[in-house]
Amino acid sequence: MYPRLPVKDLPGDHDQAKRFFELIDGLANKRVAIIGDVIADEFIYGRIERVSREAPVLILNYDSAEIVAGGAGNAANNVAALGGRSWLCGLLGRDAVAESLIGGFHHGVETSSLVRPSSYRTPTKTRILAGGVHSAKQQVVRIDKTPPAVDSSTSKVFLQAAYRAIKGCDAVIVSDYGSGLVTPALAQTIKLQVAKTKRRRPVPVVIDSRYHLLDYKGFTACTPNESEVEQLLGLTIGEDAKALEKAGRTVLKRLRMAATLITRGSRGMALFERKQRTVHVPIFGSDETVDVTGAGDTVIAALTLALAAGASMFEATRLANYASGLVVMKRGTATVTVEELREAVIRDHELPEL
Repeated sequence: MYPRLPVKDLPGDHDQAKRFFELIDGLANKRVAIIGDVIADEFIYGRIERVSREAPVLILNYDSAEIVAGGAGNAANNVAALGGRSWLCGLLGRDAVAESLIGGFHHGVETSSLVRPSSYRTPTKTRILAGGVHSAKQQVVRIDKTPPAVDSSTSKVFLQAAYRAIKGCDAVIVSDYGSGLVTPALAQTIKLQVAKTKRRRPVPVVIDSRYHLLDYKGFTACTPNESEVEQLLGLTIGEDAKALEKAGRTVLKRLRMAATLITRGSRGMALFERKQRTVHVPIFGSDETVDVTGAGDTVIAALTLALAAGASMFEATRLANYASGLVVMKRGTATVTVEELREAVIRDHELPEL
């Protein structure tokens, strides 16, 4: 049920808010296949005791630790938290970290397409956060445990698992964090496979590639952040509107996609579509973010799920912007719920509370 709309709002505001609520309702049970690098995000929290005599480093008194899914796993959790059904396909080891991840996935995440080679070590990013008793904890160091190279036999098993995951899906997320598991060739194979499905609307395939984005061509959309675009094109954007426009149009043209969504942190988002003017969406909520860890996974999850529900690219961007603004106010690798997304629309359109 939609909230009562105040008389003072303009009819256009009424219609826009109603449309967003309809789309949020439509997120439920949409099936999204997430193909890519599953990473363990480990957080170790400690209180600062003193400076060590052995070296100019802090000594922390251990508080607690947690392990949550990052990368494709975080995208899958975000899709499920928003009411969708996630079919996650990636690699996990047979180690204790992997068991923690499997036990911690959202109940809406289907994990039967996870491949678990006996020799594989689950990639882990360990973040150590320190703070005082009455102060927020800040990240002081990160330790990465990278996985071994994937052999040909594992790649074949993974491809078959990916085929199972995309069967009957409403949308696909390809999450490439640079392990070598996900490649442009694999993504093309997936795109061709889903194109065989007879549907009223084509199945969207959305790309998130940390290092090789320019090698992915002809997909529905991509969601790089501004620093990734700067590194790819060898330029600096910052506050330069012309540089941003040039960068966005360059990526869009070179990748031959329907849309490119550049996330810009406190500056919001910029949506580039073919034969459309660039749309600049300011950040939702406060620009004083708490933690941006995993925010990109939230963006691609919300965007892709909204597209699966029938949203236009602009509408999907607006919903992804709401989700991003909410998740960066949470600590660690987090998700956004349907209820929080509804409340964001209410706040943004100044509607009375439900």
